Order: sequence, then C-alpha cells, then structure tokens
Amino acid sequence: MEINETNLQSLAGYLELTLSPDPNVRKPVEKSLESIEMHRNYPVLLLNLIDKQDMDMTIRVAGAIAFKNYIKRNWAAHEDTDGPDKIHQDDRNTIKALIVTLMLRSPSAIQKQLSDAVSIIGKHDFPKKWPQLIDEMVEKFATGDFNVINGVLQTAHSLFKRYRYEFKSQSLWEEIKLVLDRMAKPLTDLLINTIQLAKVHENNTEALKVIYGSLVLVCKVFFSLNSQDLPEFFEDNMSVWMTAFNDLLTADVPCLRTGEDEDAGVLEHLRSQICENIGLYAQKYDEEFGTYMQTFVTAVWELLVKTGIQTKYDSLVSNALQFLSVVAERNHYRKIFENPEILANICEKVVIPNLDFRQSDEELFEDSPEEYIRRDIEGSDIDTRRRAACDLVKTLSQNFEAKIFAIFGQYLEILLAKYKENPAANWRAKDTAVYLVTSLASRGGTQKHGITHVSELVPLPQFCAQHIVPELERPNINELPVLKSAAIKFVMVFRSLLGPQTLLACIPHLIRHLPAESVVVHSYAACAIEKILVMRDSNQQLVITAQHLTPFINDLLGGLFGTLALPGSSENEYVMKAIMRSFSTLQEAAMPYMAVALPRLTEILTLVAKNPSRPHFNHYLFETLSLAVKIVCKTEPAAVSSFEEALFPVFQGILQQDILEFMPYVFQMLSLLLEIREGSGSIPEPYWALFPCLLVPALWDRPGNVTPLIRLITAFIRQGSAQIGALGKLNAVLGIFQKMIASKSNDHEGFYLMQNLLAYYPNAELQPNMRQIFALLFQRLSLSKTTKYVRGIIVFLCYYTAKMGATPLVELIDQIQANMFGMVVDRVFIPDMAKVSSEMDRKIVAVGIAKILTECPAMLAPPYLERWSRLLQALVELFELPPDQTTLDGDHFIEVDDAPGYQAAFSQLSYAQPKSQDFLADISDGRKYLAESLGKLAQTRPGELPTLVAILGDNHKQALQKYCDQAGVRIA
Repeated sequence: MEINETNLQSLAGYLELTLSPDPNVRKPVEKSLESIEMHRNYPVLLLNLIDKQDMDMTIRVAGAIAFKNYIKRNWAAHEDTDGPDKIHQDDRNTIKALIVTLMLRSPSAIQKQLSDAVSIIGKHDFPKKWPQLIDEMVEKFATGDFNVINGVLQTAHSLFKRYRYEFKSQSLWEEIKLVLDRMAKPLTDLLINTIQLAKVHENNTEALKVIYGSLVLVCKVFFSLNSQDLPEFFEDNMSVWMTAFNDLLTADVPCLRTGEDEDAGVLEHLRSQICENIGLYAQKYDEEFGTYMQTFVTAVWELLVKTGIQTKYDSLVSNALQFLSVVAERNHYRKIFENPEILANICEKVVIPNLDFRQSDEELFEDSPEEYIRRDIEGSDIDTRRRAACDLVKTLSQNFEAKIFAIFGQYLEILLAKYKENPAANWRAKDTAVYLVTSLASRGGTQKHGITHVSELVPLPQFCAQHIVPELERPNINELPVLKSAAIKFVMVFRSLLGPQTLLACIPHLIRHLPAESVVVHSYAACAIEKILVMRDSNQQLVITAQHLTPFINDLLGGLFGTLALPGSSENEYVMKAIMRSFSTLQEAAMPYMAVALPRLTEILTLVAKNPSRPHFNHYLFETLSLAVKIVCKTEPAAVSSFEEALFPVFQGILQQDILEFMPYVFQMLSLLLEIREGSGSIPEPYWALFPCLLVPALWDRPGNVTPLIRLITAFIRQGSAQIGALGKLNAVLGIFQKMIASKSNDHEGFYLMQNLLAYYPNAELQPNMRQIFALLFQRLSLSKTTKYVRGIIVFLCYYTAKMGATPLVELIDQIQANMFGMVVDRVFIPDMAKVSSEMDRKIVAVGIAKILTECPAMLAPPYLERWSRLLQALVELFELPPDQTTLDGDHFIEVDDAPGYQAAFSQLSYAQPKSQDFLADISDGRKYLAESLGKLAQTRPGELPTLVAILGDNHKQALQKYCDQAGVRIA
C-alpha cells in the first residue's frame, strides 16, 4: 500500500463512512478497513492522514482513533499465538520514529488518542525495543512550549503509572533505573523552572492554568517514579521537592479559584496530588521524610480547616485526611497528636464536618442511587471525605482510644439528643452518629464477613437495640429513607458480631423494606439479606438455614421479585443476587415457588437480552436460572425438558442476534442441561440443530466463548459421538483442537477436547487422524514451549497410552521420525514430569508411564532400554517429591488483554460448574498400579527386572519396595 494522495483520499472516504449512524453503512466499511489493515504501510498511511493539516478535523480524529485501535489489536497479538506478526517490522520502526513528534504537534483531540497509542506500544516495547523513547520525550522539556511539554508529561504519566502497582522484579528495577537516569534531573529542573514561570505570569490567569496543569502532571509522574522505592536522586533532592510541595500547598492563587461547586479546578487537583505524594513518603519513607513531617502536618491541617464542604474539594480533603491517618499510625509521631487540645480540634474542626451527610450526598442519594450505593457499600468511596474521615477516626481511636472516646462520646450524645428533639428535622444528626459509632467501633473485618473485630469500649448490641432496631421497626418504610439505609447498613456491616438471634429478628424487618420507594433502601435491604444468608458459623454451617427461612418464603421471594418491578430497579443486581442466595439457602424448600419464579426469570432474561447493560445483574440472573435448573432436576430429572422448552427460544434468539455478553452464559447453561441428560439416552434434535453453529470459526475468535464452548462440545462428544460422525463434523472438531493447541492461552482446552475424543469417540474413526494430531503437538512443542504446554502434552501422551496402549504410542511417535520416542523420553518425560501438579493428572501420568515401562517390548530392547531405569526413577520422584514449581522461558509471554471494542469475558457460573472428570476412574492409586504392573512384568520376563531396578538410587529402591509391599507384589 503506497503512501500517495489517492490512497490518502480513499482512506479518508472510508473513515468518513465509519462515522455514519446507519449500521448498514458503517459495519461493511469497518469490515473493509479491517481486511486491509494487514497490508504493509497501512498504519503509516493512517499517520500521514492524521498529520494532514488540510484534512477535515473530524476525519483526522477518526483516523487517530482507528490508529489507536489498530495498535491495541495488533501490536502484541503475535506474542500469544506464535502466528505471523500482523505489523511489518519496517512499519513498526516507522511508527516509533514518527509518533511522538506527531503526537506533540497535534491538536488535543488527536494528541489524546496518539498518547494512548504511545502508551500501548511503550507497554510492550519500552525500554528494550524502544530505548530512544525516553530521550525523545525528555528533549521536549527544553522547548518551553507547554502544550508540547504537557503532551510529554501526559504520555510519561500513562507510561509510568504501572510502576505504582506492578510486582517487584529485576526487569522492573532495570526499567525504572533507566527512566530515573534519564528523567529524574530533567523532571526536577522542569519543576523549578515551572514554579519560576508561575511567578512571572502570576497575573495571567490563562497562562497559570496551563502552568499549573503542568505541575499537576509533574507531581503525578513523581508519584509513579517513587512508588516502588525511594530513588537515590529524589532522596538527594528531597529538600527541593518538599519545599516546592509545601509552597504549592500553602500558596493562595486567587485567580485559579473557580466559581464551581462540583468540578475541581487545577488548583484543587494540584493540592490533592501533593497530599497523595507526601502521603506516599509518610507511609513508605518516613525515616527519610521525618524532618518534613511536622511542617506538612501543620500545612495540611490548616488547609483542611479552611477548605469548604463543596464537592470540588472532595478528592483534596480525602487525600489530606489520608495523609493525617498515615502520620497518626506511626508511633514516633504520636507526640504530634497527643495534645488533648489538638485532638479535640481535629475531631471538632476536621472529622465531624467531614462525617456529616451533606446536601450533595442527599442529591446523590435521591438522583443517582446507583452511584451512592457504589460509593457507600461497595467501597468505591475510597476518595470520599466520609471514608477518609472514618479512616482517620479508626486510626486515632486505636492509638489514643480513651481520649478519642471521651471526645467523641460527648459529640455522640449531642447528636442523638438533637435527633430525639425533632427526628423529622434533625435526621442528619443521627446519620452522623451512626457513622461515627461504626468508625469508632471498627477494628478489622473482611468483605465477606463485614466487621469482625470491634473496640471493647463500644457497646454494640446495646447501641443496635436502642438506636438501630427502632428505625427498622417504624411502620412507615418510606419515612426518613437516609436513616433507614444507615440502619440497614449497620446490621449488614456488623452482621458477624450481632449474633444469630438478632439477625433472625432483623430478617422480617429487612423483608418488609423490600417494597420501599427509595432505590437505596430496598437495594440495601436486599443486599443485607444476601450477606446474612451467606454467613457460616465456626463449623461452616449456615447461620440462617432453610428451616429458619421457610416461614418467610412467600414474603421473601414475593418481595424480591416485586422489587424488580419498582422504578429504577428492574435490573437491580443486589435484588437478583438476593434471589439467587435465597434459592441456594432454601434448595428443595423453594420448589413450591418455582412455578411462579421460572416464567418470571425467563421473562426478565428475554427483556435484558434486548439491551444487556448490567453485567452483574445479568450474571446473577444466569446463576439463578442455573440454580433453579439444578434444584428442580435434582428432584425431578425429567423436568429438564420443561426447562429446555422454556429457555431454548430465548437462547436461540441470543445466539442468532449475536449478543456477545450473553453467549458464554448460554453455552454454560446448554452444557448444564445436556449434562443433566447424561445416561438418559440420545440428545434431542434442537441441540443437533445448534451443533453446526457451534463450530463456526468466528465464535472461537472471542476469548470469552472458548472455555464454555469446549465444555459444550465435549458434552456432545460424550453423549453423541456417533451422531457427530454421521454429520461429518469430526474434521471441524479437530480444526478447533488445532486452533486451541496453537494458542498459549488456550492449549489446555485443546488437550481437554482431545482427551474426551479419545475417551468417547469411536477409535476406528479417530485413529487415521492421530499421526497428524501428534505432528501438530510436537511442532508446537518445538516452536514455543511453556510450562503449561509441557504439562499438557505429558498428561495427554500418558492418557493416550492408558487408553490405546504403550506400543501404539511408541509406534505412532516413531512414524513421525525414526527413534523420536527416545527424544520424547529424554527431553519431555524425564526432565519435566515433575511439573505435573494436580492429583488427577499425576494419576494419569503414573498409569501411562507404568504401561510404557511394563507393556511395551520396545522399551525393553535397544535403543530405548538404556532409558528404562531413568524413566522409572522420574516416576518414583513424581510420587515422592512435591511438584516442580520452576517455569520455562516460554512462560513470559504477554496476553492480549486490551483488544479493541467490547470483548465478552468468560465468567464461570458457580451453579453451572462442570463436574470434575476422572478419565481413569477405575484406577484409584498410581503407586499400586505401578507395583502391580511391575509384578506382571516380573512374571512374563523373569530375571530382567532386578537388573533394571538395581541401577536406581537407594532412596528410589526403598520407595519402590514400599509400593510393592503395600500392593502385595514381588518383583525380585
């Protein structure tokens, strides 16, 4: 594809059509672009189009987006499949030579897309394949053009932010060292120069916005570069950075104050990032940072006192409070907080104001209940002031328990008395009181169990009985909804400590709140029910059993399904999860309600399939359907036909309309239904009508489909292998096997498919293909050897031996290349057998190797005889030693985790899990099998075995003798 005007105009025409709202116009063009993107020079042509100043801006932006998606799709794709590289090396070099300069001179809309593309390329190529990137970026600091500098800083931030969370490794250290060597000093110089520039332009608001925007990015890059360890350069220049941080934190820049209440301005962003930076230093490098601690505590404290309650300050206040929490945790800074006056000031002027339920919180509660819930009970409130104030209370109450309880005890009494005076007007006071008690009491817990440790100074059951239960008992479930939700949340949070009797007494109240008008209240009620039902006691028995729940069954299930009909909750994930959990607890006791529930669930599935938008709701819906199938079919196996009748039309619609999000779920449910039918005769016709569609290659290109499709195909193989042959579909199934084996991600699925074929497919039809299958397996082994693949091929070869015999295995491998079986023993079995880790796989290996050793004449004659003892020794080590955890070089490949567009991920349905399959169920013990096999060999070839065994080491001989003694076998 040449870089010329004709091709540029043609590409521009295509890109313009991709913007069409009409899918009949858009989709064919998108397909055409995908078909030509593998041509050489295509990405370079895109970059030329993006850079064309006279081109329409909309098309240039579309080109930038197309380029970014092209990079996402193809830059690292070949690293997983070992297929051909879709981007020519010359194109790769040209892209890396052009992209940074092009990005920096582009308008902001294009710059953002190209910056993302640089980050993707950098993730895979920097620093080893793109060492010049860092120098190219640092050079731009000297331009003085802040639009260019900010572009570089934004890219650096995108590139380096993974340092914040990546695991420590030698390669990571080397990369960070390279970055620090090239960037630490220029970044420090940039900080100093930018602060000087801010003084020069102190009366120019527009210039200051750009300059302060740069400072925000400088601080973000600083955070990333300091996240893993304290670099020597930054330690040596700590005074420069900390002086700058303190000046920026305390400086007042009136012209950068915004009139907005909600959206933070550049000044708030900068102060927030500085608080995050000093929080990092206080937490990780407090020894080196200690001399600055008092200065920053004072600065942060003063900043908090004068910062308003507007939401634009939330991130700043949250990070500032977190900094104080980190400092308060350190024993050697206790003296800062020990003064009772300072503690009282912190409680009064910082904590209480930030625990209060603000007007903006109330608006969120009413207008955006999902966002409110996400922050409040899902833990995404990590950046909210309430959470940060709560964390500060916890820290202070742990270190200064008596003093804090004395101070807050007074506030608690005032708040509760204020509420009592006029509940309707002063409900916020009680909400703050409940939040304060939760913060004071909490000493530790988990997501699964809620709070599990509390302060002895908080009388939890007493507070619950006096102040929480009365709120739940109020007859009007729609009165004071914020307080209702706080009371329900209190029960939910402290569920592990309130005791079974209190929880059981609360369940009717929670059920009663399911029809509440407030989305938050009925969501919390459903969430609390679900969390209580999953609780177990010390003996791992359910705290609330079916027996406890049965008296409420109609109110519970009727209330939950009724909630789904309320405005704003038609796809409420907490309600659907509570329905699932209720079925799980009730089991057979839910049977009388199934006649009502199943049509309703099917109806819901039909509706959400039209526009899947709530992944969690959809997941719990399919879980509930799977659970219903299992509960009903456990009691009445024949009822599987009724489920098929009800669900097949919906499933067919989902598959025909290609609803990506639901397809992995549908495949799992079809597998479940088909597996329930095992042993009941033939597979019904509707399944066979579907079978050819399951083999279409496009389905297998979507990562989320692979695991459930393999399971479904193997269910067909187990029950209908003759029919697969009659339909002439064996080659298509083998094509799937070939595709799976070629992928490092999915090779284990290929082995599983082939094991099922060996176990259930007619050998006469399968055998003619086996030489080609083995050739494919060894080709992949020689091209890209990973630990997972080596395990898989060892288990597969041993299962083949267990199923077909040792001699057929050796003959088949030696047909591919003379004496090749010897190489397999030397290079695969002996060195890597110990990598097989699961018990079931180890049993397969034990049986296969035992058969090779004892039932294969070729192993007892040259050239393979010399390997016999070493192979037996490796098998004994498999039995006696723990699995080998070392990895192979081929393991370090990059998964393509950022494919363009939406990719439906595979989510395993817990209630539709496949049964574990034991391919050698008739053999219980590998050691015993080996001993018995050696015993038979000793009888058929007397005198040979002692000579072969004599070569073993003493420990191996002792272990082998033990197996023989236990099996009652003599081999001498």
